[in-house]
Amino acid sequence: MRPRLAPATYVNGILAQDRVVLSRAITLIESRLLTDRQLADEVLQLILPHTGRSIRVGITGVPGVGKSTFIESLGQHITQQGTSLAVLTVDPSSQRSGGSILGDKTRMETLANNPRAYIRPSAAGTSLGGVAHRTREAMLLCEAAGFEVILVETVGVGQSETMVRGMTDFFLLLMLAGAGDELQGMKRGIIEMADALAITKADGHNHIYAARAVTEYQRALHLYPATESGWVPKVVTCSALENTGIGEIWDLIREFEQVSKGSHFFKKNRQNQTLDWMRSYIKQELETRFLTHPEVQLQLPLIESAVKNGEQLPIQAAKDLLYFFFK
Repeated sequence: MRPRLAPATYVNGILAQDRVVLSRAITLIESRLLTDRQLADEVLQLILPHTGRSIRVGITGVPGVGKSTFIESLGQHITQQGTSLAVLTVDPSSQRSGGSILGDKTRMETLANNPRAYIRPSAAGTSLGGVAHRTREAMLLCEAAGFEVILVETVGVGQSETMVRGMTDFFLLLMLAGAGDELQGMKRGIIEMADALAITKADGHNHIYAARAVTEYQRALHLYPATESGWVPKVVTCSALENTGIGEIWDLIREFEQVSKGSHFFKKNRQNQTLDWMRSYIKQELETRFLTHPEVQLQLPLIESAVKNGEQLPIQAAKDLLYFFFK
């Protein structure tokens, strides 16, 4: 393992836009070692005054919708405007080995070689909601490094991809047309969270199906209550293959930023997200301390065995373990 740097060295390197140091800092915050966590917390506190100046965009969709291809096209368009971009991608982890392929840099080869872009793949691990364990912290580091746009690509496994909504400003849902009942493809819970729906692969003969899907989704969105931001979610089509509709989606994101800042929703939403982050961390920390408590570790195998053998109700077992933790 490479030796860790001093906190000031991490901070100075990040502020100087040194990508090697930025990558090492993200590796540091993703570490689960206690000593690394303490160092990571110190680094994050020091870079905090230099964060919050980007537009954060969450992008999700079902497998096969073309998220990586779309992000590469969108990223190329954004950087052509002279804007710097960081892409945080999340790859699924094996439930057996815990490993992850982390192949997004390969899938976005052109963008990976773009001097205005930075791509960082991370493994989802055991984290739920389509994002990695430390995606929020990684966003802060990228903001401190001066990136003006942060794109977060989720794992993309369906309806659970909602956590990214709670850590980004704009939530883009990518959809496929002509692949069955579109309205059943993604359920209401995630559709009503989206700030825009983009029907991808709207090229060739599929363009007809894409136009039909736009009409269907626009009708569906009218049934949902008005958003607090004052923004009316849009449905658009795009094709990364033909590079059509990509610029329009970027214009939508910029328009959303203006509308939400004008209604003061942008700042309020960021504030609420930081509070949610704090509460989420409290839950994580309590779970970690519970599972590492000496008495709980001693009693857990015995109680789990009793539950598996039907000798004890799970509810009573949980109460017993909590008693050992709190006594």
